[in-house]
Amino acid sequence: MAIDLSTTYLGLELRSPLVASSSPLCKDIGNILRLEDAGASAIVLHSLFEEQIQLESGELDRFLSETAESYVEASSYFPELSSYNFGPEPYLEHLRKAKDSVDVPVIASLNGISTGGWIRYAQMMEQAGADALELNIYFLPTDLELTAQKIEDTYCDLVSHIKASVRIPVSVKLGPFFTAFGNFAMRLDAAGADGLVLFNRFYQPDFDIENLEVVPNLVLSDSDELRLRLHWVALLYNRIRPDLAITGGVHTAEDVVKGIMAGARCTMMTSALLRHGIPYLEKVEEDLIDWMEEHEYESIRQMRGSMSAQSVAEPAAFERANYMKVLSSYTLKPASR
Repeated sequence: MAIDLSTTYLGLELRSPLVASSSPLCKDIGNILRLEDAGASAIVLHSLFEEQIQLESGELDRFLSETAESYVEASSYFPELSSYNFGPEPYLEHLRKAKDSVDVPVIASLNGISTGGWIRYAQMMEQAGADALELNIYFLPTDLELTAQKIEDTYCDLVSHIKASVRIPVSVKLGPFFTAFGNFAMRLDAAGADGLVLFNRFYQPDFDIENLEVVPNLVLSDSDELRLRLHWVALLYNRIRPDLAITGGVHTAEDVVKGIMAGARCTMMTSALLRHGIPYLEKVEEDLIDWMEEHEYESIRQMRGSMSAQSVAEPAAFERANYMKVLSSYTLKPASR
């Protein structure tokens, strides 16, 4: 039996649901070629950061100089952006080279929160050949006066402005920290988002208690993080227009199957590839085919949404009604002596 792994995402035809998400791997054209050879059906490039756009225009330099006297220590938290990543122009050239090098779709990524130079560079990414654009909205609201309504309005305005400026599909990569995520997803749908990528992982600093310093700390994901993604994809499936993608916690073929059954169009991988190497993608695809053959699935399309809230026998499993059941099902183990 021939297994059909094909799927669609943002109107793009993909040979499988296995997408290489934004990561340092995508900075190198050689890695991008290896990702395609290993089976990646699309590649999301590493992000162009809003701060880099500001740096090019001089806005960030002005900000730092204007606030230097009041917030001297604040400048130490900004990375050396000129060397941290590609600037805007080199990023666009890298995008062009990536498009010329591979046959799979290449999705550009913008990381930030304000419209600023985003509209201009979104248009330039489209002109450079990007098949789609992922808005990686990475915003930590530390201002105590900033309301949830204002934050959501900012996100929706940004999506609306970007959508009005380009013709290629636009997806939005989101964190899970919204009071009413389902309603917010509907608002992004109304703003024109073509896809939602659930969920961004906000990297949180650690404490060095010996030196009394706050230090960066990047921890790769594992399969346990998949559950939150499954929950919301299963709840949103067939209830909003944008395509749904899962990122974070996708490490095995079983994780891919769960994501598709929840209702995702594709599953994106970063941590698994950083941990095991690019060729690991081949094993995931082989395991996925083996699982589908063993369980007599002929296509990805056949299984999509089969475990969504609309399809399961007990949709309350996704809601509060299951809370007490979960707690009461736990069995305490005898204490070891």
